[in-house]
Amino acid sequence: MATPVTPKELEDAFIKVTFEEDTPLEQEDTPLEQGIAATDPLYDPWIDQASNKFSEPAVFGARQLRKLYPKHSVVLASTNVLGFPGALVQPLSPSDLITTVYFVPLARRLSTIPGVLVDQISFGSFRVAWDKYEYLLYVVKYPYGLGSIVQHYILHDGPEEHARALLLAAGAWATQLHEEVLIFNSGFWQKDHSLWLDIQKANWADVILKDKFKTAIQKDVYGFFDSEDLYKSLAIPWKRGLIMWGPPGNGKTISLKAIMKDCDEKGYAPLYVKSFKSWMGEEGSMQAVFEKARQMAPCVLILEDLDSLINDANRSFFLNQLDGLQSNDGLLIIGTTNHFDRLDPALNSRPSRFDRKYEFPDPDEEERTLYVQYWQGKLQGNKKISFPDSLVKEIASQTDGFSFAYLKEAFVSSLVLLAGFEDDDKPEFGDVLKGQVKALRDQLDKGKDKLAQLGSAPTVSARARPSPPQPSAGRLTQVDERFLGLGRIWDATAGAVGRMPGSMPGVADSGEAGVQNQRRELRDLGLSFGRSFVA
Repeated sequence: MATPVTPKELEDAFIKVTFEEDTPLEQEDTPLEQGIAATDPLYDPWIDQASNKFSEPAVFGARQLRKLYPKHSVVLASTNVLGFPGALVQPLSPSDLITTVYFVPLARRLSTIPGVLVDQISFGSFRVAWDKYEYLLYVVKYPYGLGSIVQHYILHDGPEEHARALLLAAGAWATQLHEEVLIFNSGFWQKDHSLWLDIQKANWADVILKDKFKTAIQKDVYGFFDSEDLYKSLAIPWKRGLIMWGPPGNGKTISLKAIMKDCDEKGYAPLYVKSFKSWMGEEGSMQAVFEKARQMAPCVLILEDLDSLINDANRSFFLNQLDGLQSNDGLLIIGTTNHFDRLDPALNSRPSRFDRKYEFPDPDEEERTLYVQYWQGKLQGNKKISFPDSLVKEIASQTDGFSFAYLKEAFVSSLVLLAGFEDDDKPEFGDVLKGQVKALRDQLDKGKDKLAQLGSAPTVSARARPSPPQPSAGRLTQVDERFLGLGRIWDATAGAVGRMPGSMPGVADSGEAGVQNQRRELRDLGLSFGRSFVA
């Protein structure tokens, strides 16, 4: 007869079985590993992904593409091939495109439509034709840190050298300026077409300065770019610095625009710095600015309002970049300031940093006469306005202490007032102009009295100067009007406006002439409602 088991023995056996013989849960085989097919359709892909076999999405994508296209070379890139106009692009599977759509409003002066829709790609596959080759392009976007990464995969049925050649062409095009000015702001360089359009309006004929002074500036600027051999023969760095200074409204900005326009036409890129304040700190911004300038040299670097850009905290670093051990060959640096006295002596009194200083004071009577004559010429064709030479002398003599900005305001406000009168009641232009001069004189004198009461030195206050157009920052906020209706991706079927007729170009159409023809056809479409894509 068996010996009865005591309660104590039963408890010990239970503990032993539970803690020593059971298989831990984490060591149990999954149904997939046991050879049992999962019944839930989400189970297998979820386990595969959640097990984190590939922690780097870029590598995971490359490996999968190599499995799917074993005969293709696969090149990972960050260069935006979709933005390269030399290549022709077509969606491989339009129904599989995943994009985020943004509405971008347009200025009324640019278009009759209120805005456009722009798609930012999260996932897409495309056929690409460039030169005499065809490629497959995959674009995927995934989170990374606090932001995201847009990864490009270029597949080619052949050696990867052909894909690299495409990337080299696209990268070179992206680096170049195409009717654009480079602007540095908030820690980033951005291309700005609007500012380029603005400087095209500048003309030295519209810069009302004494001929001797204007010629000296032009010779200094353009002579620098023509004197590389001279600098090298003297074994000195090929760089030069200029400062334009004086009260606001006296021609510094329009002179800068004329210089930027001419330098751009001669192939010397204009680079414009708005601020050194950024996420990387002012010293980091300065380093980024000078590195870009050295890359783009020979070029002209514009530092407007120099006294606000340079301060006690960043001055030493700025001087090191200006003088630095790194080569600054081919750099023409132009700074402007309304407050020359606020500049550090290391900037305003030492040659080899800023070699020449050009003062733009309030115009004297000779320059005021030139400016009034400039307006006399502009209004010469207006039969309703009488502008005799006697009025030129009278206005020039009555406007002592006026800046060019104040003189301009006198003429503009007079013309606006005249436009509000009926022809029968319209007063004489000369009477209206003299009345506006008197009103501005009273305003100017009151401003001086107020400054004197505050203990400040009296200065001439001009109207606010128009600032260069702000570059877009962060998420897409504007569309370059040059690209309206010129979508980089189109349907391959013939049809209505907004579609690209015909199929992908063959070898015969893939040369430069073919590319130019395609771009010309796109321009002829004008404004359309086709889809625009931003990678």
